[in-house]
Amino acid sequence: MAHIIVVGNEKGGAGKSTVSMHIATALSRMGHKVGALDLDLRQQSFGRYANNRKAFMAEANLDLPGPDFHQLPEIDPESLQPGENIYDQRLSLAVATLEPDCDFILIDCPGSHTRLSQVAHSLADTLVTPLNDSFVDFDLLAHIDANGEKILGPSVYSEMVWNARQLRAQAGLKPIDWVVLRNRMGAQQMVNKEKMGKALENLAKRIGFRVAPGFHERVIFRELFPRGLTLLDLRDIGVKQLNISNVAARQELRDLMKSLELPDVEIDF
Repeated sequence: MAHIIVVGNEKGGAGKSTVSMHIATALSRMGHKVGALDLDLRQQSFGRYANNRKAFMAEANLDLPGPDFHQLPEIDPESLQPGENIYDQRLSLAVATLEPDCDFILIDCPGSHTRLSQVAHSLADTLVTPLNDSFVDFDLLAHIDANGEKILGPSVYSEMVWNARQLRAQAGLKPIDWVVLRNRMGAQQMVNKEKMGKALENLAKRIGFRVAPGFHERVIFRELFPRGLTLLDLRDIGVKQLNISNVAARQELRDLMKSLELPDVEIDF
């Protein structure tokens, strides 16, 4: 069966779509077949990223490795049995369609609590939660005291992940491997950065996730989106010499992929 990677949290602007596209493309470049779904039916940032890639390749006459992106299938409401939820059925059908031909299925969730997101989390073998390096975003996981040191209790998103874990346990499925990415970290060693690190380490032990490095804030990510490109595509489009920032960003992607510890994946870029 395909290994399902869910990229999610309940806050926008954390870089979920950028992380999703880079993970999916990295796996594709390593020879894995990757299916992709975007559950943000309104914004569709991940879907637009994939469509931008398709349009750029057609214009530039290039064939770049990447995920096989699918829209959620439509379902006739009249076909539903009493008590069945149409969103559950749409997601189940999409996953069932992709699974036979895919090594991995990557699902990008919206930055809000929706039924689709809730169900997707219960399907996750690996859950990736990008988190801006800020206590504003930390509040998504847990409430903390005024000094940024004492954890007062879990927040709504952590509770949703807990519920998803319970559902998987009841179904006899293996536990979710939850990885929280420290995304958009500043380069300087600041007090807030140090406090965030300690708070995440303490919370990881309490509610069961692993902390991994994400991406620093870089202009290159904003420049890649309109063409649907990733850091791994630069040489294929004629960039012969990567600048220092781009080299550092590729290393961040390499470290991210290693930290996910996905099955049968050997990092070769």
